[in-house]
Amino acid sequence: MNIKKTVTALAEAVGASGSEKCAAELALSMLREYCSDAEIINGNVIGRFGAYKDGLPLLVLDAHIDQIGFIVTYITEEGFVKVGNIGGIDRRLLPAQSVVIHGKRDIKGVICSVPPHLTNGGSEVLEINDVAIDTGMTKYELEKLVSAGDSITFDVTCHELIGSRITGGALDDRCGVASVLYALEILKEKPTEYNVIVIFSTQEEVGERGAKIGAFEINPDIAIAVDVSFAYAIGENESKCGYLGKGPMIGISPSLSREISDRLFVTAKNAEIPYQTEVMNGLTSTNADRYSVNRCGAKTCTVSIPLRNMHTPVEVIDLADVESTAKLLAEFIKES
Repeated sequence: MNIKKTVTALAEAVGASGSEKCAAELALSMLREYCSDAEIINGNVIGRFGAYKDGLPLLVLDAHIDQIGFIVTYITEEGFVKVGNIGGIDRRLLPAQSVVIHGKRDIKGVICSVPPHLTNGGSEVLEINDVAIDTGMTKYELEKLVSAGDSITFDVTCHELIGSRITGGALDDRCGVASVLYALEILKEKPTEYNVIVIFSTQEEVGERGAKIGAFEINPDIAIAVDVSFAYAIGENESKCGYLGKGPMIGISPSLSREISDRLFVTAKNAEIPYQTEVMNGLTSTNADRYSVNRCGAKTCTVSIPLRNMHTPVEVIDLADVESTAKLLAEFIKES
């Protein structure tokens, strides 16, 4: 498995929350190499890995397949497309960004930007209600192709940086999906300590909705939510961040299972896999929050890939962390 190609293909697939079909179908095709029965159920991509064995606990590997984006609200008389946000858009960087409107066909546009000469030196952050997209079309032309409710994503592709780092949009959380797939590649034809189900869940960016219904349906004993977390960049609080290239971030939180966290630490140490600790003082704002309170609850932990510039078109990861995350998951799951 070529991790770079897998991450890039997944990250460049379209799939804003609520409109994940394209990204989900790509992930499904990849997952079926390891889970022949994989299918899309209520939007989620779900597959059982290996043969079911009586008496083994059921473990879920979860990574979300959706991405942040926008939704069309209306078209102005002048032909500008007005939008609402899907997920936590970083509004500071919106002016002059290139986007794609996914209507009856894809339409490229740019978010309007007031020239600095006309702002009197102001640098106010756009409110989402002030965002307008210019496609060059008239209202009459747009209404033939674009409808209220159509999704919009940043028009961005992945690019290589120095070493094993890459930048792009939707690396949150397509790199997590890739790490789960690579873990299955490592585990292929090896005995496991658990019955394993994989779920690439939808609508995480709007409230972990896909994980909520997936957790109820699967009802696992143990769940590991594979997501991204903050990687340190200049000007940030180092105590709240991990570091690119230093391995997955294993979560500790009062809302998580300390038993699973500790077992992941031991696994990483024994296998000499680099890792970092992520301490959270409450909920994790990941799909782990849904699994831990599902039905009677599941022993849940987060394993996160460090990522810079979260929720922007220029997210940055180190592919070495994706690989280390996969190795940690595989070591945790395989039969000792």
